[in-house]
Amino acid sequence: MTQTFESWRATGRQFSHRGHPIFWQSDGGGEGGVLVCIHGFPTASWDWHALWMELCRHFSRVIAPDMIGFGWSDKPRHYNYSIYDQADLHESLLYAEGVTHYHILAHDYGVTVAQELLARYEQRRAAGDRSLELQSVCLLNGGLFPETHRARPVQKLLLTPLGPLLAAMINERSFARSFAPLFGRDNRLDAAEMHQFWQLCSHQHGQRIAHKLIGYIAERHANRERWVGALQATQVPLRLINGPADPVSGEHMVKRYRELVPHADTVLLPGIGHYPQIEDPNGTLDGLLAFHRRIAAERQPA
Repeated sequence: MTQTFESWRATGRQFSHRGHPIFWQSDGGGEGGVLVCIHGFPTASWDWHALWMELCRHFSRVIAPDMIGFGWSDKPRHYNYSIYDQADLHESLLYAEGVTHYHILAHDYGVTVAQELLARYEQRRAAGDRSLELQSVCLLNGGLFPETHRARPVQKLLLTPLGPLLAAMINERSFARSFAPLFGRDNRLDAAEMHQFWQLCSHQHGQRIAHKLIGYIAERHANRERWVGALQATQVPLRLINGPADPVSGEHMVKRYRELVPHADTVLLPGIGHYPQIEDPNGTLDGLLAFHRRIAAERQPA
């Protein structure tokens, strides 16, 4: 059965992270192992709904939390939001669920969380710790390199001392005005879809902490060596699937990825913007599943 916005919320689960309730979705039934889907800013796990049924058909388990501060998870006003903490959240959930091996599919803000998880995995592997083995990482549009991230005007303003005031003034109209240009010209959201994303952002008045969540941009600069270095040094299979029409992390980011990441494996979806999993779910799914078929074939004994 196709997931609706209402059923997505109604069938979600909760766990606690640092005393805060966290919403997450999980299902599965395929043979492809555990897939963790990491959403972006400023949205939530609902980002994966167009792929969900097919992902669950191919993977034994698909796990998609709303990170703290996002979607239907708790959004505390006084909290130290960080990429490191979001990585802790994902690892805590995986340990609690008894997961020992997993794959990642990540988008936007989530690609940075994935980079931190990859860096941690490499540290554990070097120390001989195989307790949580990362088997592959598939990245969608996101700020993998701070030098190629083209922040939107509202993001830049949120980083200034005016950030708290601006966050308090965000409403559905201003949200839609800044969110719509992220999509490819022929893939804009309709009014109902836009309203769903606004509901996710504004749940618990979440727009009021936008200036706190946006701190990830500075974190990317401060941790560039660690997070870009993880992409460059890892032996974990990587694939980048990108909507090149994205004004934030589109074709210009792919060019940098190809310059910096050895044996860069990239798939471009023509005409697609910042949200390939929503704008072109079939193309995104094809790219992901082809990547996993290749990984499985490479693991077969000669």
